[in-house]
Amino acid sequence: MSQRQGEAGGFVAVIPARYASSRLPGKPLEDIAGQTMIERVWRQALQSGAERVVIATEDQRIQRHAEALGAEVVLTSADHENGTSRLAEVVETLALPPATRVVNVQGDEPLLPPALIDVVAQSLAEHPEVAMATLAEPISEPDTLSRASVVKVVRDANGRALYFSRAPIPWQRDAWGEQGPQSSAAQAAFNSANASWLRHIGLYAYRASFLHEYAELPIAPLEALEQLEQLRALYHGYRIQVEVTDIEYPAGVDTPADLERVRHWLESRDE
Repeated sequence: MSQRQGEAGGFVAVIPARYASSRLPGKPLEDIAGQTMIERVWRQALQSGAERVVIATEDQRIQRHAEALGAEVVLTSADHENGTSRLAEVVETLALPPATRVVNVQGDEPLLPPALIDVVAQSLAEHPEVAMATLAEPISEPDTLSRASVVKVVRDANGRALYFSRAPIPWQRDAWGEQGPQSSAAQAAFNSANASWLRHIGLYAYRASFLHEYAELPIAPLEALEQLEQLRALYHGYRIQVEVTDIEYPAGVDTPADLERVRHWLESRDE
């Protein structure tokens, strides 16, 4: 399958794929309804407007499999602390020009809509004053707001990120009191103002020049507390554009249970 060629000024999609996942080792090579996870993510990315799709991995098993599919692969160091630093190595290896837009496509999102890749790439193109662009969607349930696994984001008047957190932000002081959004009295107040709460979608677009800078930044205290790599950029003064999308963003695969859920959904769809 050939990669779709974009117009001049297009972007590069990079898919970090680690074999050594703590919760699901070998995750990229797991079979999902007849295709490996990394193949499904790669094929979704090929349907976007990216002029180049690259798989970045630290493992030769993933490299051999991806190259057999016809994918472009960069073998990276196994010592990267997160996907962003792995992308910085890819940018250096491929000698991408500083202005190149690079979209980080998570390697465990086999159901990712290609349109979302285009949305985040376009957002970065439209906002030359920011270092990064990412996405968010409205939160409609207090249960979602309360889960630490769901990252929340608060934006300013220009759509730029003020903060990302695993905590339920912003806090509705008068309606929630000390009990928070899970209290019975909070439901009506939440429903009347739910546009205030946004779930962060972990899809990022960067300029190649910023990825070089990010790789040199020290870990930020807030990043270490929340375990959210985007807080490093905010802490050091970089701006992040956050686009709110109504395109459904399916959950990714972090655990064996997630893997079975995606398998079941795809198999039932094909019946």
